[in-house]
Amino acid sequence: MKARNVLAASVLSACVVPAMAQSSVTLYGVIDEGFDFTNNVGGSKVYELQSGYVQGSRWGLKGTEDLGGGLKAVFRLESGYDVNNGKLAQGGLMFGRQAYVGVASDTYGSVTLGRQYDSLVDFLAQTTANGNWAGYLFSHPYDNDNTDNTFRVNNTVKYTSPSLAGFQFGGTYSFSNDTNFANNRQYSFGAQYTNGDLLIAASYLQANNPSSTATGAINNGGDENFLSERLRIFGAGINYTIGSATLGFAYTNTDVAQPLSTSYVGAITPPAGSTLSSLRFQNFELNGKYQFTPSFFVGAMYTYTRADFNATTGKLHPNYQSIGLMADYNLSKRTDLYLQGAYQHAGGDKTQTVLDVAYVPGAAGVSSNSNQFVIRAAMRHKF
Repeated sequence: MKARNVLAASVLSACVVPAMAQSSVTLYGVIDEGFDFTNNVGGSKVYELQSGYVQGSRWGLKGTEDLGGGLKAVFRLESGYDVNNGKLAQGGLMFGRQAYVGVASDTYGSVTLGRQYDSLVDFLAQTTANGNWAGYLFSHPYDNDNTDNTFRVNNTVKYTSPSLAGFQFGGTYSFSNDTNFANNRQYSFGAQYTNGDLLIAASYLQANNPSSTATGAINNGGDENFLSERLRIFGAGINYTIGSATLGFAYTNTDVAQPLSTSYVGAITPPAGSTLSSLRFQNFELNGKYQFTPSFFVGAMYTYTRADFNATTGKLHPNYQSIGLMADYNLSKRTDLYLQGAYQHAGGDKTQTVLDVAYVPGAAGVSSNSNQFVIRAAMRHKF
């Protein structure tokens, strides 16, 4: 028995050691859990525990293998989950956050295949508060521009360039996997320039019939922002760091053709006798963060959103003002405590739809009037 164990161990060692010399696999994750208070959900206060706001709670595996000649194989499998009940996030998908394989080169960039982030998330989101340091509650109304990563894109081929004197670019194409080639497909591209403390980024995305099928680019269950005929988003942003302060501005423009609903507040149904042809959002965001010490920062955000509600009975212009404040303290390199609050006021023209009342992304539900705020106290641990 002992001889067999020694032999088995020797064979296993012979197989594993060379592989470890050329490849690596990393297990990692985030647990983000906290207490939320919403002042008005249908006229009532709500107290709740919620998971994954500054960062979505997740676990994942990522790895590389050296193929020689400066080329390496790469992969990532990443699963989102709810800490409170153990359920999978992203509509119950096992690897709903990311799932891809590809090749990468320091000289030529990378090509990856699978379920991935689009170019808005890769490039533009980092210039916004929600896509950088603040998360869910600081998103633009209904996360209309996907800078908080409401949806990922399936069936996707992605190219990401190496950094060339501070300039980097990339793009995605997501197949419909349908006999109708354009039915629920997506494509995006973006770029960024970094020079010391300066970051400038811009992106564009278009999705045809997003969420209309189960096998297309954007899922039709628990992983979309708008169900519509076409989704078109573009924007640009800038961040600049001066000493301990980082200041940012971002502009995004979202055009939704023939919108039917949003996963955040449900159906967008115009009054009887009227048909909604398109919905447009323009988001203007100012954000800032001050790092008082290596362990403690305070951040703030203000966003003005102007909407165009284009119906057969005429054009209306609702608007939204969003304010966010956050403080974060690191107990260690991997564990922090944070406190944040977000407020939204819905104003402008009345559309006689759910868009007329306030809704802070991440709140337990829509307000009964034009105002809503959410306060969150939470703990985050990274492993």
